[in-house]
Amino acid sequence: MGYAAFMGVPFRPALPLSGCAWLLCAVCLGAASLPATLDGRALDPLAVTGKAHVLVFVRSDCPISNRYAPELKRIFTEYQHQAVDFWLVYADPAETPQTIAKHLQDYDFGWPALRDPGYTLVKRARATVTPEAAVFKADGRLAYHGRIDDRYVDFGKSRLAADKHDLEAAIAATLAGKPVAEPTTRAIGCYLADLE
Repeated sequence: MGYAAFMGVPFRPALPLSGCAWLLCAVCLGAASLPATLDGRALDPLAVTGKAHVLVFVRSDCPISNRYAPELKRIFTEYQHQAVDFWLVYADPAETPQTIAKHLQDYDFGWPALRDPGYTLVKRARATVTPEAAVFKADGRLAYHGRIDDRYVDFGKSRLAADKHDLEAAIAATLAGKPVAEPTTRAIGCYLADLE
């Protein structure tokens, strides 16, 4: 029996299953790891209608994530009326809905947030750090993942201003139906691996 997939994440149960047991297994395993809104509703942000889906992985305690708040708000304002769905994604299981709500308020984010404690979206976006962005096409295919821009050159090294605006370029290319010139870039930030 091959792998089953739920929300794009493959899994294999310990014992062979058939028929409806596969569906039940998928639902049970998926329910624990599904991304959810702050009020606890399971939600697949890539199933929302739009020409492009943008996920930005953040942590409330990551200084680099927090320094990007003004740039993220600028990009959101520029593209919010162009059929682009924006989501802030919090993958740290220790971050409660209350902690996230306070973070959203403190940094004046005006777009929706999701919790992803099971790393469902992290895996789909191939995210490794915060902040890291992913742009998906309308059909759910990953078009871009990586840095927001090139302001951070390395750990502890940053420019006064970015020379390349990778996330913005990826959104523009996706909306135009063109391939992203540089579909993968290296993001600098707080590692997600320490959350597992």
